Amino acid sequence: MDRTFHPRRSRRVVPLVALAAASALLVAGCSSSSGGKKAEEKNSGVAAGKATTPRMTVALVTHQAPGDTFWDIVRKGAEAAAAKDNIKLVYSSDPNAGTQANLVQNAIDQKVDGIAITLAKPDAMKDVVGKATQAGIPVVGLNSGVSDWKKLGLLEFFGQDESVAGEAFGKKLNEVGAKNAVCVIQEQGNIGLTQRCDGVKKTFGGKTQILYVNGTDMPSVKSTITAKLKQDSSIDYVATLGAPYALTAVQSVGDAGSKAKVATFDLNKDLTNAIQKGDIQFAVDQQPYLQGYLAIDSLWLEKNNGNYSGGGEQPVLTGPAFVDKSNVDTVAAFAAKGTR
Repeated sequence: MDRTFHPRRSRRVVPLVALAAASALLVAGCSSSSGGKKAEEKNSGVAAGKATTPRMTVALVTHQAPGDTFWDIVRKGAEAAAAKDNIKLVYSSDPNAGTQANLVQNAIDQKVDGIAITLAKPDAMKDVVGKATQAGIPVVGLNSGVSDWKKLGLLEFFGQDESVAGEAFGKKLNEVGAKNAVCVIQEQGNIGLTQRCDGVKKTFGGKTQILYVNGTDMPSVKSTITAKLKQDSSIDYVATLGAPYALTAVQSVGDAGSKAKVATFDLNKDLTNAIQKGDIQFAVDQQPYLQGYLAIDSLWLEKNNGNYSGGGEQPVLTGPAFVDKSNVDTVAAFAAKGTR
């Protein structure tokens, strides 16, 4: 799709969201007469905070692995946006890139009005994204693929720069005095996970080791980390790339009799509880609820208003932000609701 005539916009998303919210409030409570209210509803496509525009069908296709609770938060955000925008949301996922591409093809065959995808393995998604574009179906990206979304022709992207997040994590390790960290990757070939560990290695002044585990087999994850800690007693930090793996790493530390501490990327309710108890030192939050919400909402905005977050040229960054003892109590309240 030619985006030449769409002006550049700031990568900050707040004004766009605020505009939509303000429109809803004006329609719901600020009309001076029923006739004015109806006119405003007709013009805005929103009534009482919900879209009155024609029903859309949008497919959300991710690389979620079974049991990975991170994606429950993404999906909850997407469902909230769909409910507001009068969208039928069709969710599907598979960690296998080839299967994920087939799921996108299924969405194309169903002639959906929009597709939101993750690009954990962008090369495997290139052809099917091209088919969607040829079919006139707008495609946006979220979570994984900040380095590749424009090359593949996606309209917008919502997520964090994983390299930047990794570099911030490495600097945090320096601040806490770590000397020897092992970065645990739960899925080989996932470009976002690789970028995280590469970023850690770039800025961390100590030793960085990479440990691959099978993220779909948690007992195996536990035993692999335990064996690594027993083999190298000088490891003082275990850096995991997802909340479930961090919680498992805590068990591994105990089983190995290690003094290593655990820090991680990503959050869930149990992870925030672990930070409160001191079992986890800190976490990098990329706000997955926001990623899901903005990706689906953006397709409604593009279709009905012609809006492009970031002007179609810049990603909308939802992270990174650190959660530790200093702010976890506030974050935990939202994590309990499933929105952080």
